[in-house]
Amino acid sequence: MRQIRLLESDCDVTVAGFGDRPEANIRFVELLRQQQRASLPRKLLWALKLLLGWAESYYWNQYEVVTAARLLSDTAPDLIIANDLPALPLALRLAKGKPVVYDAHEYSPRENEERWAWRLLFGRYNDALCRRHLPQVDSMLTVCQGIADEYARNYGVRPLVVHNAPQRQPLSPSPLDGTSIRMIHHGVASRSRQLELMIEIMNHLDQRFTLDLMLIEGETEYMQLLRQKAQHDPRIRFVDPVPMSQICQRTNAYDVGLFFLPPNSFNYRYALPNKFFEFVQARLAIAIGPSPEMAALVRKYECGVVAESFEPSALARLLQNLDPAGLTSLKAASHRAAEELCFEQAAPIVLSEVRRLGGLG
Repeated sequence: MRQIRLLESDCDVTVAGFGDRPEANIRFVELLRQQQRASLPRKLLWALKLLLGWAESYYWNQYEVVTAARLLSDTAPDLIIANDLPALPLALRLAKGKPVVYDAHEYSPRENEERWAWRLLFGRYNDALCRRHLPQVDSMLTVCQGIADEYARNYGVRPLVVHNAPQRQPLSPSPLDGTSIRMIHHGVASRSRQLELMIEIMNHLDQRFTLDLMLIEGETEYMQLLRQKAQHDPRIRFVDPVPMSQICQRTNAYDVGLFFLPPNSFNYRYALPNKFFEFVQARLAIAIGPSPEMAALVRKYECGVVAESFEPSALARLLQNLDPAGLTSLKAASHRAAEELCFEQAAPIVLSEVRRLGGLG
């Protein structure tokens, strides 16, 4: 949506994607997902293709790709932005030699490497798509330097880094209430993220601390497990999620943005997610583990605390030592950082590439 907002006033934009039409000055093509469950023989055929390394055959016979190619066959774009790897081969074909900008949200060849079945079937598949198609793109973006370096090392490309930051928000740090330290975590309830560790952190903190979990229910059973683990601690609440556009305003009332993500995969190790920048724009102090991309920014802007390890007690010790003056100082540092860690700083990179490749001057 930030790319759409950036380009809609100066370009004739067509957006193709799943779900509802974005509210913007665009032409929208709704792509289709297969509604019927695939039969067992078809699943076995897909698995065989993946095991044999037939990446192109697997890709071009997927229902979503076949229907998208048909729905977009009459487009004649001057430039295409392909968001994430599944869009890239199709974008290159539809471009017919015109420029393609590839926006890689994560490091695709190791996207879900913590799952052995994914590694077996899709790790090599994503690698094959990258090896074949990345050399064909005219420009490439990704979300942090660690991921950009890995793409460069393995595929010889040089992605530009565009942080996944929201637009600058007209907010100020909320005052402390004098009796509690209000912490918030928001995101998807995914088992691989080990969100239960943040519940464990609360076991090491005194009664000043509260934790609200604003979670999208990605996995029902896991969400139930989290509720069960938290049920004996009245300081932990589960609050309803809000639309992405409202997250910063909703979380501005808190004091600390909490994100503790053990590096059980390459992408988790180098995570620099939207929620980090939303914490900054909400003017919160930030509490994290030693995730290198996030830690570098926290240390640069002095806007939070970074644990020495991914043991919950390590982060809890730092939080426990916060006093009102220190917490106020960290929130003020986020307020200053918000001027730089926003989409307005990243937008010129995207706009420059579109203008350069699209001949807009």
